[in-house]
Amino acid sequence: MQDRPGPTNLKHRSREITTGPARTPARAMLRATGLDDAALHSPFIGVANLASDVTPCNVHLSRLTTRVKQGVRVARGTPFEFGTITVSDGISMGTEGMKASLVSREVIADSIELVSMAEWFDGLVAVAGCDKNMPGCLMAMARLNIPSVFVYGGTIMPGRFQGRDVNIQDVFEAVGAHSRGAMSDAELDELERVACPGEGSCAGFFTANTMSSAIEALGMALPGDASIPAVDTRKPEECQQSGEAVLRMLEMGITPRDILTRKAFENAIAVVSAIGGSTNAVLHLLAISREAEVELDIDDFDYISRQTPYIADMRPGGKYVMADLDQAGGLSQVMKRLLDAGLMHGDTMTVTGKTLRENLEGVEENHEQKVVFPVSSPLSDTGSLVILKGNLAPEGGVIKIAGHAMSYHNGPARVFDREQDAFEAVRRSEIKAGDVVVIRYEGPKGGPGMREMLAVTAAIVGQGLGDDVALITDGRFSGATRGPMVGHIAPEAAVGGPIAALRDGDMITMDIPNRKLEVALTDEDLQARLRERVAPVSSHTTGALAKYAKLVSSASEGAVTG
Repeated sequence: MQDRPGPTNLKHRSREITTGPARTPARAMLRATGLDDAALHSPFIGVANLASDVTPCNVHLSRLTTRVKQGVRVARGTPFEFGTITVSDGISMGTEGMKASLVSREVIADSIELVSMAEWFDGLVAVAGCDKNMPGCLMAMARLNIPSVFVYGGTIMPGRFQGRDVNIQDVFEAVGAHSRGAMSDAELDELERVACPGEGSCAGFFTANTMSSAIEALGMALPGDASIPAVDTRKPEECQQSGEAVLRMLEMGITPRDILTRKAFENAIAVVSAIGGSTNAVLHLLAISREAEVELDIDDFDYISRQTPYIADMRPGGKYVMADLDQAGGLSQVMKRLLDAGLMHGDTMTVTGKTLRENLEGVEENHEQKVVFPVSSPLSDTGSLVILKGNLAPEGGVIKIAGHAMSYHNGPARVFDREQDAFEAVRRSEIKAGDVVVIRYEGPKGGPGMREMLAVTAAIVGQGLGDDVALITDGRFSGATRGPMVGHIAPEAAVGGPIAALRDGDMITMDIPNRKLEVALTDEDLQARLRERVAPVSSHTTGALAKYAKLVSSASEGAVTG
């Protein structure tokens, strides 16, 4: 309900269902929801609420969408809240349920697109928390190309265990430590109870915080959105400002494709590389760029990362979590330093109606904080994302090099066709220093769903083998993964990629400086083995995962279904 209508000339789309005698039935339905004449004559703004009780990342979002709707009304728009799905990666990790994670990104994008299309919204605000929520929202915004603002639900605060800060990464790694007797049952139980103290997304620079940062760097969220914790009193106020911002975008005629340009994606890649972000950013930014019809390919990530210094000491590779970055001044501290060094494009448009450079003009460097380093004295001269290619990954594989020392590894393959089998081998201490663990048939089609491998990678680290064992997979890694782990190997095993030809004992070389991932086999040997291979039969022959397997593209193209 509102006292006076907003500007009717901004009802670019919603007039389709509110104007003229033929739309009387539609207006009758809308009046039944409580709308008066003023609300009917105002711009219609969709508010996508990804709230869910299944994860702390999203459990609080309805409180935030209430403030978004207040902001829309203050700016004389009419908000319509609607919901879509969420699945929790952290809860389903290491189980068959993890196959639903990446699939959920497509469902989220499709559902937001469909509701916004069907109800003729003039603008959109999406409030999201967990990993796949965010790229799903951005994909829908790019498709719809109506004025849109993204709001991140915020990061969780760290827990305290034995006098130190902890988060969910510590719990996964503790499972490996427990399996080798380095942590007692009582200690593991104590850690479980304190690691996640409340609402918000995983604390480190894992996939959720990586994508919130990428979205702020793209210009699709208000300045500061990426780092404000979920429980911070600033977050509700930012939500109201976001509701007002979408009406300003509508007035100014700014749409997502005005913001999501090639330069904007280059900015996002630079930020992810500078902070040691999740390898999932490669998949998600490729997918968003495709929806925005912007040319971007997997090699762009390697090129930009080579030019970008690694300047933020963030977990999983470093010391600090997102709440620490917020205390240090937020993502603007990173972007300001990169921009001043000529490593970001300042002329990209943002949801504020100002350019990135204009948004950062008032930002002063915080020289007292210890999270973000100067560009002149970085943690590393190059960024954290590396794309490897070779006879095992003709289309590429992705590794994050932040936080581990290994740059070259040559060792024998230990081959598994399922994540669970690899995890059990690690748990039984069957993986030895020098091995290369191979997990295949876990790609977009083969999984189906491209599971993350945090349970395995964390168990390896927890057993003290983090710098001595490499792992390669056509599946994915959590943003909390650290160590010499190469994911997204393409083509995947299910479509006859070279990884399907590997056998135990094959000597595999991972050469980061030369960007190589190769096995000591000739092309003839690989082809002969591939002709003989017998692929596992998927248990998912009907339903959503079966549909996904038929439609999904290569990981090197973002694993999209459109």
